[in-house]
Amino acid sequence: MQSLRRFTSAPTLGELETIAEKAAAGIPAELRNHVRNVLIRVEDFPDEETVQEMELESPFDLLGLYQGIGMPWQSVTQPRLEPDMIFLYRRPILDYWCETGEDLTHLVRHVLIHEIGHHFGFSDADMEALEAAAGEADAQDYTSVSKF
Repeated sequence: MQSLRRFTSAPTLGELETIAEKAAAGIPAELRNHVRNVLIRVEDFPDEETVQEMELESPFDLLGLYQGIGMPWQSVTQPRLEPDMIFLYRRPILDYWCETGEDLTHLVRHVLIHEIGHHFGFSDADMEALEAAAGEADAQDYTSVSKF
């Protein structure tokens, strides 16, 4: 995914929402079909209840959150009162962006995909293993390309 633009100052909530929308649109269609009913919200910070529930030392400790019932646990016999949601937290994302210098668009996409992974029922450990495997595959591709 190409960067929307290079930010030199902190984007607003609306600008971060636009980045998230573009990132969501770039997800392969076969996956996007399974998350079309998941709402994406951008807020400055997690609410106090979330901070306490997750026992965070600081609201800056959480970049994103999936809230809902993951696909493996959904049932047609149990009515759903609230939609599944993905929260992206602007200030913690911006803090991480400033600390790492990572491309902001790629960072938002990474957090969004991580939270979508929770919608599919993946644990953090599952996703770390998938990312490591993808990183190894990328490294192998790079090695084979760099031989030429």
